Amino acid sequence: MRNLKSRSLAMLTLVAFFGFFTTACSDDDNEGETLAPLTGKWKINQVGTIVAGVETLTAAPQNQAGCEKDFMQLKSDNTVEEGDYDSTIDPCALFTDLGIYSRSNNNLTKVIDGVTTTQDIVNLTLSELKLKNANGDVEVYIR
Repeated sequence: MRNLKSRSLAMLTLVAFFGFFTTACSDDDNEGETLAPLTGKWKINQVGTIVAGVETLTAAPQNQAGCEKDFMQLKSDNTVEEGDYDSTIDPCALFTDLGIYSRSNNNLTKVIDGVTTTQDIVNLTLSELKLKNANGDVEVYIR
């Protein structure tokens, strides 16, 4: 019985050490990657730029006053729907474009109407998605 307890204690110590060691080390390929879900309906809230390391954001001018905010809906089947509310013809008329998207580490790539765009995922939480393209243009979405 005593030998069994010694083995159990040794095994428990080994498992605890291995668990600590694997959580203490990180895989550099996923550095900064978050576990928050990317899927969902994201409403554009702010746009801006990063120039010489300085970020400047303003309210998204594409949002029509009195209408819902324009959005990007990322679905679990890797399709994307972009919605644009426009009052040019009818008040708050919704126009949508459909496409596909993929995520690779901290990059979001969308293909809509044959146009491919890739953006860095700068921040992803349960309530905010911040994207930046290669030119330093920033888009901030909220749920």
